[in-house]
Amino acid sequence: MCIRTNSAFTRAMLPALCATLLAASNTGAQQPTSPAADGRPPELAASPLAPNPPALLAKPAAAIPLDKIELPPGFHIEQWAGGLANAREIALGSKGTVFVGTRLVGKVYAIVDKGDHREVTTIATGLHRPNGVAFKDGALYVAEIERVLRIDDIENRLDNPPAPVVVYSDLPKDEPHGWKFIAFGPDGWLYVPVGAPCNICDPPASHAQIRRIRPDGSKAEVYARGVRNTVGFDWDPRTHDLWFTDNGRDWLGDDIPSDELNHATAAGQNFGYPFCHEGNIPDPQFGNLGSCANAVPPTVKLGAHVAALGMRFYTGGMFPSEYRNRMIVAEHGSWNRTKRSGYRLVWVDTSQSPPTTGVFAQGWLQGQSYWGRPVDVQVMPDGSLLVSDDEAGALYRITYTK
Repeated sequence: MCIRTNSAFTRAMLPALCATLLAASNTGAQQPTSPAADGRPPELAASPLAPNPPALLAKPAAAIPLDKIELPPGFHIEQWAGGLANAREIALGSKGTVFVGTRLVGKVYAIVDKGDHREVTTIATGLHRPNGVAFKDGALYVAEIERVLRIDDIENRLDNPPAPVVVYSDLPKDEPHGWKFIAFGPDGWLYVPVGAPCNICDPPASHAQIRRIRPDGSKAEVYARGVRNTVGFDWDPRTHDLWFTDNGRDWLGDDIPSDELNHATAAGQNFGYPFCHEGNIPDPQFGNLGSCANAVPPTVKLGAHVAALGMRFYTGGMFPSEYRNRMIVAEHGSWNRTKRSGYRLVWVDTSQSPPTTGVFAQGWLQGQSYWGRPVDVQVMPDGSLLVSDDEAGALYRITYTK
């Protein structure tokens, strides 16, 4: 059943909403096709390992045990906003509005800080995996699997968003690794990844890459290749170089390959997928497609199967000075590993050679059970750090006091 609405945005999206509802009624839930079966060796055919079931409902605040989160001395965490089912990428508007995309429930949220509380508005529904959100010149850009939309003047129209404009639609429609993290670079272009349509395969030339497009969609080019699945990137504020996380393939064991933190120093570089993993491990099936010597190795190996997703350079003034220009990386947490890994935030200091790393926040994983899964981080104007959690359906705020 489709609903009636007075919102121009939702009216424009009703065909997609109806299709989404129909698909959900036929499948039981909006879930992407899992690439887990690809590349599974015969001896692991009966393995019980499987992707973690997605949480499609937000948890009440009382069911979110933030007292279990461990932080360095002086840091504090609180729930900043709740009721954000499947909260994923975060973007910040010029007037302070926080926008949050989702991967599985088809919504985009807007959160306005009212001082003593946060006001949450759902500004879009019925979208196709709107994981990616980015803000520029008063407009919110939203990435679905197959296209990028723009919602103009959004911060002045939160209660009645205008109809979206299709900016770019030349994107593959594959579900596996099809959801996107997007962000505007220092060059003013919008960076849009296209993941590999599989766990491990020889992907088409249209996949396993990071593209960049002009804000009006008038031009597109491939910036990086050999990228299996990046769901987080940012630019060094000192050099303007692109850094991005990349998730390693499954079914090579508990401890290989590592998820990667990669550093792109120029357009056109190849980061090795599918023939090379973590810089020095040829793929047993596709290693003949290239040489590790011809691929850019990761700057940091983050650990096998940690599912490193959103990351940002910390540019605020609230945290101690040693955090300035460090990266904070959200590790969503493993499934293709007999002992779970990830489910935490880590910091990376690239001013050292080699870079140094450490745990910034942990406790979402208790033993082998998890109650939350961090997805993205966002530095706020006051220097605090927001963290999205798609398992709990919440945003947390991390602050520091001496």
